[in-house]
Amino acid sequence: MTLPANHPPVARPRVGVLLVNLGTPDAPTPAAVRRYLKEFLWDRRVVEIPRGVWWPILNLIILNTRPRKSAHAYAQVWGPDGSPLAAITKGQAEALQARLGDSVMVRWAMRYGNPALGAEVQAMKDAGCERILVAPLYPQYSGATTASALDALGARLAAMRWQPALRTLPPYYDDPAHIEALRADTARQLRALDFVPEVLLLSFHGMPERTLHLGDPYHCQCRKTARLLAEALAAEFPALRVEVSFQSRFGRAKWLEPATDAVLTAEAQRGTRRLAIAAPGFSADCLETREELAIRGHEQFTDAGGTHFAALDCLNTSDAGMAMLEDLVRRELSGWLA
Repeated sequence: MTLPANHPPVARPRVGVLLVNLGTPDAPTPAAVRRYLKEFLWDRRVVEIPRGVWWPILNLIILNTRPRKSAHAYAQVWGPDGSPLAAITKGQAEALQARLGDSVMVRWAMRYGNPALGAEVQAMKDAGCERILVAPLYPQYSGATTASALDALGARLAAMRWQPALRTLPPYYDDPAHIEALRADTARQLRALDFVPEVLLLSFHGMPERTLHLGDPYHCQCRKTARLLAEALAAEFPALRVEVSFQSRFGRAKWLEPATDAVLTAEAQRGTRRLAIAAPGFSADCLETREELAIRGHEQFTDAGGTHFAALDCLNTSDAGMAMLEDLVRRELSGWLA
């Protein structure tokens, strides 16, 4: 059938994969951080406080004090390609594109900030992607992360007349491919250190404790990831003691415990001198790993008496990490790829 001369261009049908991570400001400046925090902290999934109570706290207090402090922290880890999270997520998309080949379009997006999730979904649909796998890069599920990303996806779909067929990547906290990638890359980094750690501290992002009691599975899934990783490392590092903590406490509410900063201080005070820290809840290094753990965590441990400290990289674009991501994505694309 021949299309009419005035028919708009029709893109060739394609399969798409959209990698999604949390977000980052556009620059390490107070103004850019303020815009980012306003979007992030106004999300009902992130802060579950009644809007009438939260609005003045956010707009009159937090957004007038926190941006300058956070901008200083971002400036310490900002690179020539921007924030670590943006640069690494982009690198993961490019590496996955090379692994999957031209039969799949791979793009990346952020839940907060740029490139925006909704805009990227629309761009992929406009480019001919009639089937899209949306892959939130959160190994453990939480309403504040995975569910929020899917909320943004739903909002974009509600505005689209012609929607693509969609699949979403499930949490992969205990997937054998994930545990093996963590084991292989963690072991590689431990072997490369110039000291032998007594303790490996696995630090996960914190959540208010009430989210656990409301039914969020995040805490349990973090604990299972840590247990499986510790078991996988035991054969090569039998003397290594593995501990678990939760970082990034915020506000007055009770958060998941033990807190990372408290554990670092307590370990040094009780005599631990050599410690490595890893963040298996993060798919890519970011402010929370490179500033909070690598810089402030180092200061907290050594100020309390520790002598040797190492912050290990996340999986990022490592061979082990990309092999895992390819495995997970190909599994979820089953039936969509020839």
